[in-house]
Amino acid sequence: MTDARQERILSEVAAYYAARLKAHGATSRGVDWNGAESHQIRHRQFLRLIEHELDGSVIDLGCGFGDFLGFLRSVGHRGHFSGYDVAPSMIETARKLHGDGDDRCWHVGASPEATADFAIASGIFNVRGEVGDDVWLGYICETLDVLAHAGRKGFGFNVLSLSSDPDRRRPNLYYADPTEMLGYCLSRYGRSVALLQDYGLYEFTVLVRHPEVKP
Repeated sequence: MTDARQERILSEVAAYYAARLKAHGATSRGVDWNGAESHQIRHRQFLRLIEHELDGSVIDLGCGFGDFLGFLRSVGHRGHFSGYDVAPSMIETARKLHGDGDDRCWHVGASPEATADFAIASGIFNVRGEVGDDVWLGYICETLDVLAHAGRKGFGFNVLSLSSDPDRRRPNLYYADPTEMLGYCLSRYGRSVALLQDYGLYEFTVLVRHPEVKP
C-alpha cells in the first residue's frame, strides 16, 4: 500500500471517530460500539492473552478515550499502558479522563514509537467507509505487522465476522472470514494463534503469542 493511500485511510478513520466522539461523548457509542455491555465483552476477550502477566506492559492501538485502561485496572492489571489513536480528540479526551503518569501515556498516531509486552487493537478494522475490500484487507495486514512488532510477547485484535447474519451487515463496515484470518496469522506469525468467536457478538478475536526468545 502506498504511503498516500494509507494516509488517506487514516485521515478518514480519524474523521469518522472524531465525529462519533463529538456526537456521543466518552461512551461506547462514541467509539462506535452499540453499548457498554458489548464493549466490556470485547475487552474481556483479550484477558486470555495477558491475564497471567498483570505487570506486563500493554500498547492499545486505536485506544479511543482509554476505556480499555480502566477495564485493565479493574481486573488487577498493574503494567504500563500506552494508548495510541489517530484521532487527536480521542487522545485529548483520554488524557482528561485518565491523566498521564508513570503507568500510562497517550499518543496521537498509528504506529507505536516503542514496544511493549503485548499489543491490542480493538475495533480499528471495522469501519472501511468507501474503501474497497481488497485495499482494506491490505491495510489490515500491514497493521497486523505493526502489532506483531509492537507486542514482544504477543498481540490481539478483533474483526467483524462474515459468520454474522447478512441482513445485519452495514455497507460501510468490513467483515472478514474467520477461517481465512486464522490461516493467515498461522502462516505469518507461527502456530500459537487462538480464534475466539464464542462470546455472542458478530465478530471474532484473534490472539497471537510469540515464541519465547531463548537467552
